Amino acid sequence: MTESRTESMPMDEGEVVKTNNQPTENRPFALKRWNALAVWAWDVDCDTCAICRVHLMEECLRCQSESSTECVVVWGDCNHSFHNCCMSQWIRQNNRCPLCQKNWVVQRIGK
Repeated sequence: MTESRTESMPMDEGEVVKTNNQPTENRPFALKRWNALAVWAWDVDCDTCAICRVHLMEECLRCQSESSTECVVVWGDCNHSFHNCCMSQWIRQNNRCPLCQKNWVVQRIGK
């Protein structure tokens, strides 16, 4: 009869999980190690600035030409997002969201 060996593996949040390192008839393999994977995304409908057509994670065209500025993203109450540089120029001409035409109210600004 084979001896079953059980080890404790520490978890990130203080939990300890007991694992059995020996295969059995019901389980023909033994889990030696696992890695957790997390995926994230912006909480927006579209991840491209509708004004300059550049991805929000990249600098807008103006900031790419001026290497000294930092390009941030601005979200409106309508949950549409744009580069702050692009939207500040747009607002000078029209105080509405370029996509839904609702009055532009800033919900948050962030990188």
